Amino acid sequence: MEKLLITICGRAGSKGFRNKNLKTFCGLPLVYYTLSAAQMFLAANPQVKADICLNTDSEDLARLVADKYPEVVYLPRGEALGGDTVPKMAVFQDSLARMEQARGEAYDFVMDLDITSPLRTAKDVESAYRLKASRADLDLVFSVTDSRRNPCFNMVRDCGDHVEKGIDNATYTARQQAPVFYDVNASIYVFSRDFLAGNTTGILWDGKIGASLMKDTGVLDIDSEEDFVLMEVIARHLYDTLPEFAAVRENIRR
Repeated sequence: MEKLLITICGRAGSKGFRNKNLKTFCGLPLVYYTLSAAQMFLAANPQVKADICLNTDSEDLARLVADKYPEVVYLPRGEALGGDTVPKMAVFQDSLARMEQARGEAYDFVMDLDITSPLRTAKDVESAYRLKASRADLDLVFSVTDSRRNPCFNMVRDCGDHVEKGIDNATYTARQQAPVFYDVNASIYVFSRDFLAGNTTGILWDGKIGASLMKDTGVLDIDSEEDFVLMEVIARHLYDTLPEFAAVRENIRR
């Protein structure tokens, strides 16, 4: 049996969009969409023995989760991990260490599901997890979407009084000639337990990484009120047209 820790992490404060983790998305708490996708994945994969934990310094978020998902383990986040410059890896490692100590056994994998990524299907979760579980050579798998721009062809960098090509030695004359690039959407991370526990730099790129492709829904991150409103508009369209997105919403506990 595969032993998995699912982490859900959210800070109380956010300079970009205050209290975004507590927002109501299309009429339901934003965090419930992540919990619903996790539960759907686990229901379809009985061979996975999983714990779900919430690592947060927000008591309001903890109460919101406990109200409908009491099985989720609440890990109060210490002040040292609450700052803007704290790497995500440190919070993942804190969750892993505390949960393994509490459970008395090691996990095989750690999967983080981002709260501000409600447009994630159960299949997205399964695809990322299955890729990591099937590839012992990978330290980490994260979710990506097709990139709408390419630094080799149609992106530039600011050089003060002018702009230059995104990549200096790129000489492509057509987009189709350029290498494929993806946007990392931060929705799903699946770590090898040992890679996560042993990482000392807080840098994802220290490991060998696999990419799990998700549908490009147009908004990668919720960093402002405008992002949030746009994502709700997109979500309503997806719920009306694509059953796999609607299923996550319908599965949310009321």
